[in-house]
Amino acid sequence: MKILYFYQYFTTPKGAWSTRAYEFARRWAAAGDEVTVVTSVYYKSDIQPDRFVTERTVDGIRLKILNIGVSNKQPLWQQAWTFLQYAAVSTWFALTEKADVILASSGPITVAIPALAARYFRRRPFVFEVRDLWPEGAIQLGLLRNRLLIAALRALEKFCYRSAAMTVALSPGMADWIRRRYGIRNVEVVTNASDCELAERVARNGFELPDWARGKKVAVYAGSLGLMYGADQLLAVAAEMERSGGGDVCLAVIGTGSEQQRLAREAARQGLGNIRFLGQKSREEVFAWASRSLCLLSVVRPLEFFDLASPNKLFDALAAGVPLVQDTQGWMKDLLEREQCGITVPRGDVRAMAEAVLRLARDEDLRRTMAENARRLGRERFERGLLAAKMQRILHEAARR
Repeated sequence: MKILYFYQYFTTPKGAWSTRAYEFARRWAAAGDEVTVVTSVYYKSDIQPDRFVTERTVDGIRLKILNIGVSNKQPLWQQAWTFLQYAAVSTWFALTEKADVILASSGPITVAIPALAARYFRRRPFVFEVRDLWPEGAIQLGLLRNRLLIAALRALEKFCYRSAAMTVALSPGMADWIRRRYGIRNVEVVTNASDCELAERVARNGFELPDWARGKKVAVYAGSLGLMYGADQLLAVAAEMERSGGGDVCLAVIGTGSEQQRLAREAARQGLGNIRFLGQKSREEVFAWASRSLCLLSVVRPLEFFDLASPNKLFDALAAGVPLVQDTQGWMKDLLEREQCGITVPRGDVRAMAEAVLRLARDEDLRRTMAENARRLGRERFERGLLAAKMQRILHEAARR
C-alpha cells in the first residue's frame, strides 16, 4: 500500500525533536508499505535540503524535503507564513503523487489542506492525526485573538474531522474533546510512544555524568524553553530545593527556546548552583541523561489545553524506566496515579514539585517501585512498535473503505 504522509517536523533520532513520524514510517516501510513523507525544515531536525525540493530515502522512507524553514523562535506572523507556504507546495504532491491513503499530521491545522485536496479532487481517503488541538491551543495561549480568523480556523478544523475517514488523537483527553465539541465518532487514540529500543541501547552504552553532577541525584527537564510551556517555573523549583536542604539534588535542563538565555541569566543572578542549562541535545543524548536521572520533570502553563496533551516527556520517562513528576490535571494524572509510576502536583505549585523531587531522592524504595512500574508500562502498553502497528491498521482500514 502507498502511504502519502504530510508532516512539517520530520526528524530522525539524530535530531532534537519527536521521532514519532520517523519511527512509525520506517516500520511501515519494513512491513512492505511504500511511505512518502512530505516535510519542511524544522530547526530541531537533522534533515537538511540542498535545493528547494530535495528527495532522499532514509531507512526505507521516501522524503520530499521542502526548503521552508520552521522555528518556534520565529514571530507568529512568520510561522503562519511558513505554514501556508508548506500547505501550498504540498498540495502539488497531494494531486500528483501515487497514494492509496493520505495521512496528515496536525498542528498546524493548515497541514490538512493538501490532504483535503487529495480527498476531494482525487477521491483518496485521508486520516487526520491530531497532535495538538488547533486552533484551540493557540486561542488559550492568547496567540489567536481575531474573531474572524478563529471562526475560519474552527470551520476548517470541523471540515477536516467531517472529511476524514478516521481521526487519530494522541491522547484520550483529545479524543473526548473532539467527540464532545464536534460530535465526531470516528476517533481512535494512538498516543505518543515509548522508544524502549533506543532507551535500552543508550543505557547499554553507558553514560558518565559531568563533573558538576557526579555524586548528585539529577532531575532532568527535556523540552522547549518558551513562555507557552511555563519553563520559568524550573528556576522556582531549583530555589525551593535549595531552601529545603536538597544540596545533593540538582536539575539538568535540556532544550532551547525563546526563554533559554533569560532563564540562564536569572539563575546566575539568583546564585542557583543546582540548575544547569545544557542546550539542545539529540534524542540519544536525552536518553543518556534520562538513564542516569532521578526523575524527569514536566511543567506547563496552567491551561486546560495542556491537560489534554500527549507530551514526549511522559513516554521518554516510561521508556527510560524513571518516574515522572508533572503538573497537568487530566488523563496523565489519572495514568500516573493508577499505575504508580510518577507524581502529579497541583498546577503551578513549584513548592509541591520540589518536594516531590526530594521525596524521590530520599525514599529509594518509592523511587525504585515507580521506576519499575514505568518500565513495565512503557513496554506493555506504549512501546513504539505496538503503536506503529495500530496506526498501520487504521491506515489500511481507511484505504479499504
